Amino acid sequence: MNLCLLSETYPPEVGGVARSAQRLAQGLVEAGHTVHLCTLGRDLPPGQVTTREEAGVLVHRLGPHRHWRDTLTDWFELAVRLGRESESDLYHGHFLAYAGFLAAFAAHYLGRPALISARGNDMDRLLFDPARGPYMLEALRLADVVAVVSHDLARKVRVFAPQAAVHHVPNGVDGERFRPGPPAPLREEVGPGALLGFVGEARLKKGLVVLLSAFARVAARRPAHLFLVGGVREKDRPVLDLFRRRHPHLSIHVVPYLEQDQLPAYYNALDLVLLPSLRDGLPNALLEAMACGRPVVATPVGGIADVIEEGVTGFLVPPGDDEALAQRILALLDAPEQRAAVGEAARRQVLRRYTTRRELESYLRLYEELVARP
Repeated sequence: MNLCLLSETYPPEVGGVARSAQRLAQGLVEAGHTVHLCTLGRDLPPGQVTTREEAGVLVHRLGPHRHWRDTLTDWFELAVRLGRESESDLYHGHFLAYAGFLAAFAAHYLGRPALISARGNDMDRLLFDPARGPYMLEALRLADVVAVVSHDLARKVRVFAPQAAVHHVPNGVDGERFRPGPPAPLREEVGPGALLGFVGEARLKKGLVVLLSAFARVAARRPAHLFLVGGVREKDRPVLDLFRRRHPHLSIHVVPYLEQDQLPAYYNALDLVLLPSLRDGLPNALLEAMACGRPVVATPVGGIADVIEEGVTGFLVPPGDDEALAQRILALLDAPEQRAAVGEAARRQVLRRYTTRRELESYLRLYEELVARP
């Protein structure tokens, strides 16, 4: 099969959309398919296109213009050209706006089928952006199939596209890479105390304010250290800077973005992984932590509610409630046997339902059904 996959971000850019696009593209190549990945190269001059093979994926990067209208024009024309030259069987837009819209537009323009993926931040937040919202609604109207990572997203998609063919395809995690194993030497670096961590790019929608406030409550009761593994989004960095000025005595450590092979050791060093999102799709960090057998305290938003069974495979607190988060952390730090049992159950759950193989097979079934349509 020959596929044209569009994603606004792709590694080395960071973030869940970039990583999931890479996971899908490389999985398709390993399964014997040809993938043309069409993305933006923000370090390129406007309008310039580069093509490079990366782990078997043909990655085409377009330098964006100052105005989105010019970028979208070039991106659409590039997607059409690639579809024609490679005789692509179908288009897949990874994220509703703008990749989903452009994939659906290019596909229908060439008479090909189109699948688009709703990832979370698109329907949760960018739908309300006057610049992106109309493109998302048009993408939902044009797409032949809409894949979603959570049941919550499926409900939201059906509000605007009640006739859409919506399929639940949750993220997957590599259980061989992410597994219990030797921890990073964090305790040796910081000394006694509980090791708490958030993994991913810390930002407001991921509950950064709630996380910091809860940590201050915990640290007032017992020695503790907070690790932000993956850094802090630049525009939200002032939040952390202000908090540190107000609480200079607290042990907070920012760990820059890490490659995938480095992450398991950090998960395995943490006593608790904290994911207090205000809204979310299905965080890679959730599945990775669970695959490593780590107990997770999270909020029942988006796909997190699909994955965590309270007290069995993880722990849930209300979104935005720093007091509830702090109290749950303190209780769990006094219950090591419960943490261990839940961590083991979490890994079993991930290996049963959330593997990269299962994710890939779900997409391949949808692709094959689309291509087989008359």
